[in-house]
Amino acid sequence: MSVSPSVSTAVAAPTQADLLDFARRTAADADLIASLPLDPEGRTWVRLEGPGGSEAWLIGWPPRTGTGWHDHADSVGAFLTARGLLKEHSLATRLPADGWKTLELADDVDRERTLPAGRGRAFGRHHVHEVLNESTEDHAISVHAYYPPLPLIRRFSRTGQILRLEHVERPEDWQ
Repeated sequence: MSVSPSVSTAVAAPTQADLLDFARRTAADADLIASLPLDPEGRTWVRLEGPGGSEAWLIGWPPRTGTGWHDHADSVGAFLTARGLLKEHSLATRLPADGWKTLELADDVDRERTLPAGRGRAFGRHHVHEVLNESTEDHAISVHAYYPPLPLIRRFSRTGQILRLEHVERPEDWQ
């Protein structure tokens, strides 16, 4: 009697590079980008099918809008500007996952990136950042992907070098 080896149907989790590649390919779909309804007052978004079970979003940014400081908990992610210009402020430090409300940041943790159309970045777990459309006139559009799908988003406020955990959002808050 012959026994066949079992065939694994498990799919490898997408890496940060896979997520950024997805964002790049999606941003190149001019029809998809043009189909996003844009609101002059607030951000708009459409959920997309990301690679390997990831969560993905197409997001429209009116002039002078942003996310505020936040992280994506245990998810890795990537985003890429499809149209316009976005700016990312981030912290080059890993924050504790739980058990704190206020932290004093070191003086050298701030990073800033300008991301014109076609540029993006990938990031690891607990990456704290804010994303902004600083234009006074033009909408921006971006593609975002996260794996595993976002279990939560922690929102922070910042005054100088003091970072405060303000609240935690769960998927039901944004879906």
